[in-house]
Amino acid sequence: MSPSSVREFRWRIRGQTRLLTTRRPLVMGIVNVTPDSFSDGGEYFDHERAVQHAIELLDEGAAIVDVGGESTRPGAAPVTADEELGRILPVIEGILMARPDAVISVDTYKGSVARRAVAAGACIINDVRGGADPALLRTAADTGAGLILMHMRGTPRTMQKLARYGDVVREVLLELRARVRVALAAGVREEQLVIDPGIGFAKKRQHNWELLRRLNELHELGLPVLVGLSRKGFLGDVVGRPAADRDAATAAALCGCWYRGFHIARVHRPAFAVDAFRILECLEFGGS
Repeated sequence: MSPSSVREFRWRIRGQTRLLTTRRPLVMGIVNVTPDSFSDGGEYFDHERAVQHAIELLDEGAAIVDVGGESTRPGAAPVTADEELGRILPVIEGILMARPDAVISVDTYKGSVARRAVAAGACIINDVRGGADPALLRTAADTGAGLILMHMRGTPRTMQKLARYGDVVREVLLELRARVRVALAAGVREEQLVIDPGIGFAKKRQHNWELLRRLNELHELGLPVLVGLSRKGFLGDVVGRPAADRDAATAAALCGCWYRGFHIARVHRPAFAVDAFRILECLEFGGS
């Protein structure tokens, strides 16, 4: 990457404008209020512990905290909207009581959950199913919440059976483009949108690496890009470490991606990514 190839966007999220730049990507910290997420399932299932964890992520440098109440790991069982809301609403409210200026994303694919979460103070919807629920798109259109559209085929229970591609990058691009069109037709504005190639979702190991190697091709859609690879199994296949021990591998992978250009990194431990991006910025652009 060079200074001339820096890509910047103004992201509209419920009346706020955030600068998204490939020069120093924003870091999104993960708050899993679930008993069964692949890396930290159950660790922050207690609401008070989840709120404290979110504050720790913000203190580490996370610009956004992403609160989710349903695991989307391969094979995960779905939960009802009421159960999901019972998990996340007290956490969203608790974070905002402690940090009124916190930027909160809700990790959900259900329109009813998204609407209640935004009403509670979330200003971003992170949708792993790319706007498959029209009610979720209506919520984004009505509220002006930022909307992250991720690529996935099927559901967490079925997605790995659908990981069949000729050219994974071109097919992911085609399918994301279709989801963007649906969102725009539903009244979501382009400046609300971010795209996510869905690393690990309906992807085999070789698909994940190919998407990361060719990440720059996603810029064809003319939208900011989020990368979510934190602690995932394809990294563990290389380094031979359990999920909780993959933060260094995560940071290394993000460094490689930085030269291909992206705008948001979704991670379990923000400090690793924040430090890595500061060092890369100094190496490429100068400064200390």
